[in-house]
Amino acid sequence: MTETAPLSHLLWSRGYTDPAWIRGFTSQGRELSPSRRVWRGRAPARPLPHTATDLDALDLGTTDTGPLKLADLFAAARTDAFLVLHRGQVVYERYLHDFDACAPHFNASAAKSYLGLVAATLAHQGVLDRTATASAYVPELAGTAFGDARVQDLLHMGTRVSYAGRPFDKATEAQRYQAVIASQLRPFGYSGPTTIREHLMTARATGAPGEGFRYENGNVEALAEVLRRVTGLTTSALLSDLLWTKIGAEEDAYYILDQEGLEAACGGFSATARDVARLGEMLRCGGAVGDRQVVPEEVAGTITSGVPDGYPRRVRFPAAPPDSPATLSYHDLWWVLNDPYGSYMASGIHGQRLFVSPGLDLVVVHFGSQVMSPAVPPAPLVGAFVRIGVHLNSSGVR
Repeated sequence: MTETAPLSHLLWSRGYTDPAWIRGFTSQGRELSPSRRVWRGRAPARPLPHTATDLDALDLGTTDTGPLKLADLFAAARTDAFLVLHRGQVVYERYLHDFDACAPHFNASAAKSYLGLVAATLAHQGVLDRTATASAYVPELAGTAFGDARVQDLLHMGTRVSYAGRPFDKATEAQRYQAVIASQLRPFGYSGPTTIREHLMTARATGAPGEGFRYENGNVEALAEVLRRVTGLTTSALLSDLLWTKIGAEEDAYYILDQEGLEAACGGFSATARDVARLGEMLRCGGAVGDRQVVPEEVAGTITSGVPDGYPRRVRFPAAPPDSPATLSYHDLWWVLNDPYGSYMASGIHGQRLFVSPGLDLVVVHFGSQVMSPAVPPAPLVGAFVRIGVHLNSSGVR
């Protein structure tokens, strides 16, 4: 019997542990695979007013070596881009490692939240039924773990799944998903699925949907297929129509594609820090850009309060230690912080964050290329974001 290779032997594991490989992936990944643009539209970019504020000396917490400053945070997170919006003004913007404001950067799993926003908007419009099963929209998924789940279950990571009969392991399945998307990451003799749809068809339920939380990419890819069937649009066109052409984006965004031409909806998205900040500012303003409502106010306003009955109110962040307390909530593919400021975020591997805090009048975008390893402590990004917001509010910065 052939032994399964340990994760350390798989090529994709370099994407967790090799700093040079990580930065190449986050900055140039869309150039290594087929991609499709998310069009920004023809309208002029919406200006981002600047009011420069010195945050470099701000105390962001305490570490074993002393006070944490922004330079320390950037080193720990291997930061590529950092942008802070306070009350609609750019108060701090920094690019490192040869990045610049026009460069699209992989958002990784932060893209899940953007798709969740699209789905919630379509549900609010009556185009999508949250209570319907995915197979009601995608008949081919009938009998699979995702096809038998409701749209609501997909939006809350509420499925229990086994792929191709193997026991579920989050790290292994993340590796296998990458092998589906990128042929160069497939081991010699690979005979598994070669498209996202084929991958979804191998999923079988190991528990009833809607009874727990398990962070798994397949939920998002199944949801993306549902949205394509409902609207008749590609994921790229849908995101463009509902969001990117309406937030005043400066640049096109991009999705990488599988060999069938489907977008990798759960994490294959690239955009600039400024445009992601525009998305966050729209949400901070209740779904509006100026006097134009982009996302229904009810959708934007219930990101932090809309966890449906029956779903867990506290879940554990994927990178958190197994014994850590479950303090976050998860709603419509957004992470909800349950802090005094109504903060929530989109989060992706290697340090991608869109942090929105209405109570602090704050939007923060962080792009990074951080090593993912038990030997490397995660950078305290969220705590730093909150401290920055509290400082800006208390100092009267406008």
